[in-house]
Amino acid sequence: MTTDDAYFVRLDERRFRPTPLTGGAWRTTEQHISPMNGLIVHAVERFRAGRGDDGMAISRVGVDILGVLDLDDFEVTVDVVRPGRTIELLEVTVVSGGRSAVHARVWRSIVTDTAAVAGGEADPLPAPETLEPLDLTGVWPGGYIRSLDVRPVAVPKPGRGTSWVRTSASIVAGEPVSDLARLMGLVDTANGLSVRESPDVWLFPNLDLTIHLFRQPSGEWLGLDTTVVFGPAGLGVTASALHDTRGHFGYARQALTIRPRSS
Repeated sequence: MTTDDAYFVRLDERRFRPTPLTGGAWRTTEQHISPMNGLIVHAVERFRAGRGDDGMAISRVGVDILGVLDLDDFEVTVDVVRPGRTIELLEVTVVSGGRSAVHARVWRSIVTDTAAVAGGEADPLPAPETLEPLDLTGVWPGGYIRSLDVRPVAVPKPGRGTSWVRTSASIVAGEPVSDLARLMGLVDTANGLSVRESPDVWLFPNLDLTIHLFRQPSGEWLGLDTTVVFGPAGLGVTASALHDTRGHFGYARQALTIRPRSS
C-alpha cells in the first residue's frame, strides 16, 4: 500500500503524518476531521489490544474539535479516565503544532446477550449496489471528498438526505483496521451530504461529533440518514441515523456554527 491509498502514515507509536487525502472541504490546506475520527477509534482499539481482551465494546465516541488541523505531523495519546470491569471511559488527545487540537472521550461497555429484548431500530436502507454514484466534488473540494464513493438513496433535498458512503483508502498506510474504525472515519461526512445552504455563501462547520452505538457495525458501507437544521441565531444541528448493510446500528449528532461567508 502506498500513501496515495491512505489518510495517514505512522511515524512511530504515537506520531502520524496526514496525506493529501485528508485535505478538507472548507480549506484544502487543512485536514478534514472525518479520517481523524477513524484514527481515534483505531488508536483506542490498539490501546485495548495491548492490554488483552476485556469483553467490552465501544458504545459512544464523543469528539470535540478545538481548532483546525493543518497538514502537519501530529501526536495521538490514549489515557484511561474511568477504569472498570463492566464500563470504561478513555480519553484521546490529538496534539498538533504544540497545541491540543482534538479531544475525544470514548465509553466502552461490557458485551452481554440481550438478543431476547433487542428492538426499536429504524427500517433498513436500500442496498448501495442498487444505487447510482454521486460526484460531490462539484460542491466540495479537497482530497477527502475525492476519496469517497457516495450513493444517494434519493435526490438530496436542502437539509435532508440519505446516502451510502465508502472509501477504498486505509486509515493508516499498511495497517489493518476494524470495520468499526473504518466506518467511524466516514461519519463526519454527514454535514456535507445534505447541505441546507450553499457552502459558497454560508459557513456551517461542526464543532463536535457524538456517536452512539447500539450494535457494532460491519462491512465497508456506511449509510447516513441525515437531517440538518439551521436555527435563527447562528446555531445548527446535523443529526444522522447510522446504517451498515445489515441495518440500523447507531446515531450521530454534530453541533454547527453558522455564519455568512465573507466576500
